[in-house]
Amino acid sequence: MPLTDELSVAHDFPPVRRGALDVLQVNVGYRCNQACRHCHVNAGPNRQESMDMETVDLVLQVLETRSIGTLDITGGAPELNSHFRYLVDRARQAGIEVIDRCNLTVLFESGQGDMAHFLAEHGVVITASLPCYSQKNVDSQRGDGVFEKSIAALRTLNALGYGKPDGDLTLNLVYNPLGPFLPPEQSKLEADYRRELAHNFGIEFNRLYVLVNMPIQRFGRMLLSRGQMSSYMKMLKKNFMPDNLKSVMCRSLISVDWQGFLYDCDFNQILDKPLRLTAHKERPHLRDLLDPAARLGPVCMADHCYGCTAGQGSSCGGALAA
Repeated sequence: MPLTDELSVAHDFPPVRRGALDVLQVNVGYRCNQACRHCHVNAGPNRQESMDMETVDLVLQVLETRSIGTLDITGGAPELNSHFRYLVDRARQAGIEVIDRCNLTVLFESGQGDMAHFLAEHGVVITASLPCYSQKNVDSQRGDGVFEKSIAALRTLNALGYGKPDGDLTLNLVYNPLGPFLPPEQSKLEADYRRELAHNFGIEFNRLYVLVNMPIQRFGRMLLSRGQMSSYMKMLKKNFMPDNLKSVMCRSLISVDWQGFLYDCDFNQILDKPLRLTAHKERPHLRDLLDPAARLGPVCMADHCYGCTAGQGSSCGGALAA
C-alpha cells in the first residue's frame, strides 16, 4: 500500500522523550476468527503467523531481566496461539500483570470453551473490543452475528465476576469509530455504554477506552479507495494536541511481533519501522534486551503518530487527555 506508507513517513511530528519501560506488548500472531474493517494488523482467519515456544520463553526472560510489570498480549486473537495459556500462567506466577486483548467472540471458537474460566482463575485483565452498543453498527464493522456473540461472552465474563464495581476481575471495553472521524469524548461515551448495556442486557464493565483508527492496513486501504486519506490526515494534524505527547504509550511501552522483533508501538510494527537500540546495528530482537548494556534509542516517529495525539488522544489505554 504505497500511498499509506508515504503518508506514514516522518515529516514534522515532534520528538517524544522516553520514560521508564513499564509494558511489554506482545503480538503472539495475526490469526483471528474475525476480519474487522478497522484492523491495523490485517488479522484474519487465513493468517498463519504465530509466536513459537522459543520466542515465548524469551518474552518471559525479558520481563524478568528488565523488571517489566505488565505483559499486554495482543494479536489477531491472542487466545488462538497454542502457547497462550503457558505464557499467561508463567507470567502470573512471576507476579506480572497480564492484559488479554480479547475480541469476545473467540470464546466460542473450538477449543476455547474453558478460556473464560482460565482467564478468571489467573486474574487476567480483559480488554475487550466492542465498537458499539448497537447490533447494527457492530455487525456492519465486524460481520453478522458478532454482536450477539459478544453480548453472550460479556454475560459469561460477568457471571465469573468480571466487570463488577467492587470485584477483583477487570473488564474494559474498546470503542473504534466506524468511519474517518475522531471518536466522541471518552467519559460521555462510557456513560452511554454503561447505560445501554446495563438496561438492555444487564452487562457491567469497568472502563471504556476510545481509540482513533490509524490510517494503515485495512482502514488505510478503505481511506485510499474512497479518496479520504488526505482529508483524514489533515483532520488528525489539525486536531494535534501537544499535551498528549506527555502520555503517548511509546514513552513506556515496547511492542514485540510474533517473531520477537522490537518496535516502539504496534503501529510501527505493522509499518515495519523497527525500534532503535543503542549498540545494536542489526534489527533489534527480544534477545538483545537480555544484554544489560542495551539502551532504548529515540522513538521512531511518523505522520501516523498524529492519530495518537489528535483531540483527546488515543492509546492502548484509551484517551490521553482528562
